[in-house]
Amino acid sequence: MAARNQASHDENGRQNGTISKRSDSRHLAALVLARGGSKGIPLKNIKMLAGVPLLGWVLRAAIDSEMFDSVWVSTDHDEIEKVAKSWGAKVHRRSPEVSKDSSSSVETIQEFLRHNTEVDVVCHIQCTSPCLHPSHLQEALKKIIEDGYDSVFSVVRRHQFRWKEVKQGSKFTSPFPVYPRRQDWDGELCENGSFYIGTRDLILKENTTQGRKVAYFEMEPEHSVDIDVDIDWPVAEERVLRFGYFGRGVSIMFCRVSRCLTNGKVFLSPSGEDMVSFHTRDTTGLRMLQNDGVEVVLLTSSEDPVTQSMADKLKKMIGCEVMDVGEEPLKDVQSVVEKNRLDWKNVAYMGNDPADATCLNLAGLSAVPADAPKDAADSAKYTCRHAGGMGAVREFAEHILLQKEKAKTQMKQDRIDRNNF
Repeated sequence: MAARNQASHDENGRQNGTISKRSDSRHLAALVLARGGSKGIPLKNIKMLAGVPLLGWVLRAAIDSEMFDSVWVSTDHDEIEKVAKSWGAKVHRRSPEVSKDSSSSVETIQEFLRHNTEVDVVCHIQCTSPCLHPSHLQEALKKIIEDGYDSVFSVVRRHQFRWKEVKQGSKFTSPFPVYPRRQDWDGELCENGSFYIGTRDLILKENTTQGRKVAYFEMEPEHSVDIDVDIDWPVAEERVLRFGYFGRGVSIMFCRVSRCLTNGKVFLSPSGEDMVSFHTRDTTGLRMLQNDGVEVVLLTSSEDPVTQSMADKLKKMIGCEVMDVGEEPLKDVQSVVEKNRLDWKNVAYMGNDPADATCLNLAGLSAVPADAPKDAADSAKYTCRHAGGMGAVREFAEHILLQKEKAKTQMKQDRIDRNNF
């Protein structure tokens, strides 16, 4: 298979995680296991972490690595399936036999492989490691593709002194083992649970993702976040905001005027005119995007004559394009995306209506206000804390700018300097 420079898309224009950085003929699949019956934190896999579903952090990294022929989520839950598809992943509906508390990851991966016979190599990515970056996957997969390893797993280097437990009949403890001075010690390699890569033959025949010719990939401590219990959540949010992967940034934002920029209320003036109000925080947020080079396009609809009649005023007030869209906005928005030769991953979209669901699904960054209907909220990648017309647009604008800044500064993993530990 020749390396591809363009990702393939489905009939709606959504990118289906494909490769562009390798020429290996084997089918490489990313697989995230996301069972609905988490005992520690209910539906942990889609709980919001810094405004993004936990699942979304690792799917974004997997797709943007451009190393996989397919990106999958294995689940038994309808809500998790919706979130997975909204982030561009395919879904494997796992059977009840591998959805039990006692089911192992290997059993679930084996079932996936039996249902998807084209897959030659599986990269099992753990949803609970939200600081994963595309570069981590790219470098680790090279060990499979170029160096001929059968399995690779992620580790982190720890410098922790362990001591023997004092049990009944003993009085004293001792170090295990006896360690040298910290500056003379390289530390120990510990699995960080971020990902496990294995060949089809290894997993099916030997019931493991770690075996035969096996290698490790060392990740930085700051990227080795593993969420196990609810108390980790605030810590993980701080860590992911600082060290998480925020994508490649966007170059254009589409924003519904009705119930995003406005709150949906219509006021009647003494003279009988219909009026709507805008929050200055929101209009400032749009100007912030423009100042950072993001094109802003406001969307009005013939079904909302008040905002449509204000198109000229909006152009003058905010200095951006105002576009009238039909009942289903996809066709009109798609034409602009194609005209500007953009990929949907470079598009931000904010809506507050079930008709926006497809665009929310396709956009690389998408958001709804806090008061959005469920059909729209299920398709968005970010749910604002503020309601429409009450600062939601400003909040999403700040989220976009944060992602753009992170995208500018994120670099590939450097070799770790052991002398500075």
